[in-house]
Order: sequence, then structure tokens, then C-alpha cells
Amino acid sequence: MDWQAFAQSMATMARDLLAQDSVTATLEKITACATDLVEGCDAAGILLLHGRQVETVTPTDQLVIDSDRLQEQLQEGPCFDAARTHLGERVFRIADFTAHTQRWPAYVPPARQLGLGSMMGFLLYTDEEDLGALNLYSRRPGAFTENSETAGWLLASHAAVAFSFARTHAQLEQALATRHTIGEAMGILMGAHHITEEQAFDVLRRYSQQNNIKLRDVARRVCQRGSL
Repeated sequence: MDWQAFAQSMATMARDLLAQDSVTATLEKITACATDLVEGCDAAGILLLHGRQVETVTPTDQLVIDSDRLQEQLQEGPCFDAARTHLGERVFRIADFTAHTQRWPAYVPPARQLGLGSMMGFLLYTDEEDLGALNLYSRRPGAFTENSETAGWLLASHAAVAFSFARTHAQLEQALATRHTIGEAMGILMGAHHITEEQAFDVLRRYSQQNNIKLRDVARRVCQRGSL
């Protein structure tokens, strides 16, 4: 492992991640970098866990999707566990699918049939939140070394920070856009019905509650139609 070259690549990746213009673009960059930077990695993906349901994000290969679906179906597996923070572990690794059957006995045999030889899963987390898991796959048994694990852990650390930043930025942009839309809708109602700002907001709020429609969607409807 050429750690100097790896460090240079990581520095470039860190700058590139912050330059992406959306959460999806950031995650696509992360999984693409995983296959480029981690020795032995044939495919990568990010797994998000919603209760007992799995969401596969920016997979680089169909193998990633198939593995995640299998783990969701069986409710077990290293990627599934990597996203479950209460287990207290940060890295999960299956060095050889042809020999490993003890920890995930239901998952390993069918995963081997999918073509998996070895894999690693890394929890994506910051001090404030847990974000999911970055999962790296190889079709070859024993492909991942200790150096691969160290490289994957470093990549996952950078990825978690970039993911958190991108998501926060997207949420802020959405909040600002929603606020602008609501303000515009209130202005339309105030002008059309000669009511106060407080009364206009109350109209939007009551319509939202009575019709079980999100406030931002009610506001968007007013902006599009000129009324409710």
C-alpha cells in the first residue's frame, strides 16, 4: 500500500466531495472513490436503514443491490449490522465467504451464490448523528487486507463528514425555499382578500390541517392557482 499516494488521493477526494452540488452527487462520489482507492474493492454502496427496511444508495454494481435486498429479507448481515448503531461496532468484515458461516449463518450461503467473495461494512457517523453504512465488496475471497480496512475506515470518516454537510445544506435550501413559497402564498391571499399577514397564515395552516396536506404544498397550490 502506497500510503503517500493514498493520502494525496484522499486530499483530492475531500475537496471534490465538498464541491458537489447535491446529496446524491456527494454519495456517488463516495462510492466511486471507494472502488478507486480501496485495494481489492470491486463494488461499493451506501446502505440506509429505516426501521427494518433497507435503502440502497448510489451502488456501483448490481451486486450491492442484491446483497442489500438479501439482508433486508433475512434481517441479518454485516451491512445491516453496520447501520444499527446500538451494536456499538464501527467496522464489520467477512474475509472469506467460502469459509465464514458463524456470525450470519442465514446470509452468508446465499450471498456466496450472488458472487460475493469478501466484504467490509463501515458505519458512517459524526459526533452528532449516525448516517448509515458504507459497504465495500469483492468477488474474490480474502481480497481485503488490514491495509484495506484502514483505507476503508479513513474513507468512511471523510465520507461521513461530507454526507452530513451535504444533507444539512440540502435541508437548509429546502427550508429557505419553503419559507419563500409560504411568504409568497400569504401575499397572494392578503392581496386577494384584504386580510392581515397573521390571518393569511392562519388560512394556510387551517387548510393544511383540515385537508391533511403539508403546509408547503398548500402554499405551492396558492402560488400556482392564485387561490385555494
